Amino acid sequence: MDLVAGRALAQERRPIRHLDPVLLLTAIALIGVGLLLIYSATHQTLEADGLDPYARVKKQLVSAAIGAVLVVVISSIDYRFFKVYAGFIFGASLVLLGLLQIPGVASSSGPGATIDLPGADLLQINPPEFAKIGLIVILAASLSELRSTPDVRDVVRLVLVAATAMLLVFINIEIGSVIVLVAITVGELVVAGTRPRHLAVLAATALVALLLAFQTGAIRDYQFDRIRAFLDPQNAPESVRYNLDQSLIAIGSGGLTGRGYLTGTQTNLDYVPEQHTDFIFTVVGEEFGFVGAVVVLALFGVLLFRAFRIAYLSRDPFGSYLAAGVASMFAIQVFVNVGMTIGIMPITGIPLPFLSFGGSAMLVNCIAVGLLLNVHMRRFT
Repeated sequence: MDLVAGRALAQERRPIRHLDPVLLLTAIALIGVGLLLIYSATHQTLEADGLDPYARVKKQLVSAAIGAVLVVVISSIDYRFFKVYAGFIFGASLVLLGLLQIPGVASSSGPGATIDLPGADLLQINPPEFAKIGLIVILAASLSELRSTPDVRDVVRLVLVAATAMLLVFINIEIGSVIVLVAITVGELVVAGTRPRHLAVLAATALVALLLAFQTGAIRDYQFDRIRAFLDPQNAPESVRYNLDQSLIAIGSGGLTGRGYLTGTQTNLDYVPEQHTDFIFTVVGEEFGFVGAVVVLALFGVLLFRAFRIAYLSRDPFGSYLAAGVASMFAIQVFVNVGMTIGIMPITGIPLPFLSFGGSAMLVNCIAVGLLLNVHMRRFT
């Protein structure tokens, strides 16, 4: 009987029996919605240029298919394996960021620069995206080794590690990605029980660093103009306010239930810049209205709830910190992206997870979901 009971217990604890279907189905639903939105935002312009109206949808679909493979692979490997090689994972992400500074390797300089691989139409790597995963893993591994809540030395050491990635991303003028890296760092430190006074000192240090960036000219003029337009919209030049104005018009015109799929005026006439990437949420607002926006935000709410739940249920600190880092990454991206389209946040280049067009972002989002599934599936082993 003991042997039978042991076998039954072993069967019950098999990782696949503890897959989180709600998390997986939510991610699939968001990807599906994203494909619909990308088609709506791009088909008119592509057709006018004599191109395949499904071109960007097909590229996003390929990225999603590769992402699905990554979800399977990542969730199949015990997540504790990533703790052992956390240093190598983080180091690889720093190397990718460094490659952006080598002439001839990057597609361009500045925001949006990618590393083009053979067959570059489909294989383009945006290193700041992968730096998010690298930072999540190294911070989770470091925090899980502490025997108590982080003291001053621990906080300084971890912040210096995170600052290395932030600096390399900042050099490439990816301000949006820097914000995400900051959120990941703060999120994991909070979950680790960092004292409020230490977090307050970090906040003050970040504010001083931001002021120095403005004083030294490290912040580009157009980025400063965006912040000024957010703080003082009435006195900002019309050219600086254009993106926000068009975004607000698009979302406001959707009303309660929207104009209908593929019938949004702002969307079809391509008035909103970067509508298939940073401003994808305006398509939701215009064509599906307030109801559609609530549904999309509800899907993100489910995604975040499952992520924080997985962090809470994890039986070991590394799993908790890993899930908390992923949850922080998703939360800040949703808040800032949606916030900038409705005028409550300054405009920054942060994509909306699973919805915005972009291969690297899709792959990183799928890797993040794979990590969450992994932690959840092995909470009894």
